[in-house]
Amino acid sequence: MSISKKNTAVISVVGCDRVGIIAGVSTLLSENGINIKDISQTILEEIFTMIMIVDLKDIAIENSDIVEKLNKLSDDLGVSITIQHTDLFNAMHRI
Repeated sequence: MSISKKNTAVISVVGCDRVGIIAGVSTLLSENGINIKDISQTILEEIFTMIMIVDLKDIAIENSDIVEKLNKLSDDLGVSITIQHTDLFNAMHRI
């Protein structure tokens, strides 16, 4: 599958399940003008996993600032959060 939308990114979240992970991530994105286009989440034996496709066209801050904010949130929630522009994601996952 190839995600070809401009101004989109893939956010992944992995860690021990706890209350507030989805709320924390979605609140941070909303506060910074980032729209969630698609989301999938599951819990596998107490491990929370979530993949989001987000729209960056109306982002209210610099890309480096959102990475910094996601890193801080990652520490606060005790999970791993990564963001990759879809162009990079597609290049890394091309067969």
